[in-house]
Amino acid sequence: MKKTLVSVLFGTALALGASTASADKLILKFGHVGNPGSLFEASVNEFVKNANAKLGDRAEVQAFGSSQLGKDKELLQKLKLGQITFSLPSSVMSSVADEFGVFEMPYIIQSREHMKAVQAEIGDSVFNAAAESKGYKILSYYENGFRHITNNTRPVNVPADLQGIKLRTPKGEWRVKMFQLYGANPTPMAFSEVFTALKTDVIDGQENPYAQIWSAKFQEVQKYLSITGHVYTPAYVLVSAKHFAKLPEDIQADLMAAAAESQEAVYEMAANLETELLQNLIDGGITVNEADKAAFVEASKPVYEEFASSVKGGAELISQVQALAK
Repeated sequence: MKKTLVSVLFGTALALGASTASADKLILKFGHVGNPGSLFEASVNEFVKNANAKLGDRAEVQAFGSSQLGKDKELLQKLKLGQITFSLPSSVMSSVADEFGVFEMPYIIQSREHMKAVQAEIGDSVFNAAAESKGYKILSYYENGFRHITNNTRPVNVPADLQGIKLRTPKGEWRVKMFQLYGANPTPMAFSEVFTALKTDVIDGQENPYAQIWSAKFQEVQKYLSITGHVYTPAYVLVSAKHFAKLPEDIQADLMAAAAESQEAVYEMAANLETELLQNLIDGGITVNEADKAAFVEASKPVYEEFASSVKGGAELISQVQALAK
């Protein structure tokens, strides 16, 4: 039987999880919320592989997925306390510093190449600086991906189809504002709680990239998948600036190099998963439709206007990001 990309990644995860560290190694914990088979898990495992190859006997990075070490907010706090070394937050960063809210603007990121340009041109001056002002440091940019809507009420073709749908969102104000504007009833909730909430009809739907939808098995408790691509969310290899600076300089250098070198593989995996997992979801019986993206773009203008007027430098930041699209 031909192995799928997902099964290969899952096998890699098991192999990595089975490794043990010798007593004299410095153990560096990487906590994240990704489930087995998710892009988050694959991304972290790619970093772990590359980092440990560089670190040798001096240190070992160990991955803990599926929210084993906490949900996103808890992981951010554990970074500050020095209880873990790395986490991989995504949308939650908009609640850490206002600047990250620009990635919550609908359809602002057009492609992975656009995201690379944003990182190269304004990553250090805007986003790294914003993270460091809150005590964090970004080692590299990975991916959560282009987000789409699933629900049990009806196919979503235009924003009006979301009217009254109770939709789980991450805990970030701009995603909530966006879906309120579309007419939905957004309900912020930790990712680890979503499957049960969908199964028990506490919520009607959710929005996530294909990799998160598939790995969390949302297709088992959702009738409709609407391809909206409404937001592209980066993920950030994040550390505590203070605690990271306490590591030996050679280890810091190797970790930064491994984080940067892993990005291309992450983007390649993301692109492959996007194609493979959509087909898996279709084969699994979920009803799929292409949404009218132009209608969503038009309905999103007030969110841009509010960000521009309420966030210091917001209008300029939107212009900077948009200008880098090709």
